[in-house]
Amino acid sequence: MVKYCDLFVSFFKIGTFTIGGGYAMIPLMEQELVDRRRWMSRDEFLDQLALSQSMPGVLAVNMATGLGYRLRGLRGAAAAIAGNILMPIVFILVLAILFRQFRTVPVVEHFFLGVRPAVVALIAAPVFRLAQSAKVGWSTCWIPILSALLIWLFDVSPILIVLGAIVLGFGYGRIKSYNKN
Repeated sequence: MVKYCDLFVSFFKIGTFTIGGGYAMIPLMEQELVDRRRWMSRDEFLDQLALSQSMPGVLAVNMATGLGYRLRGLRGAAAAIAGNILMPIVFILVLAILFRQFRTVPVVEHFFLGVRPAVVALIAAPVFRLAQSAKVGWSTCWIPILSALLIWLFDVSPILIVLGAIVLGFGYGRIKSYNKN
């Protein structure tokens, strides 16, 4: 049985050592929760990630809540959430206090300029890994590409993209099951 302290420590590491927010946390979450701890399979991770993204709130907290609850109930969810948010809260408070004083210091400016491309890479890497796990092949790769272009170029709300994907996926499934009969 998974211990509360193990949930806390795992999500503490995820919350502490990830720069860039929820999507940048995905590789670390996958490594910790799937590869190292084996608390879930890759398919379960992908499902939990999809569920966490579709719910309101912070991705990492939603992941912590879902997995903590599944493994140890309400207290497990609380332990995972506490571990996940503790260091970011401390860091944000310290940064808010210091940032106003040091934001124009060249070293600080250069740090943020250097971190930005790394965060983009941290977000891009799991996208390709998740595409493989979701079995996005050449016949279906147009769907995420079209979705990204609609959001980026035409400022279509991601909510509409998700709702459209649900309707189209449901319709496709119904047609496919109808053709089998």
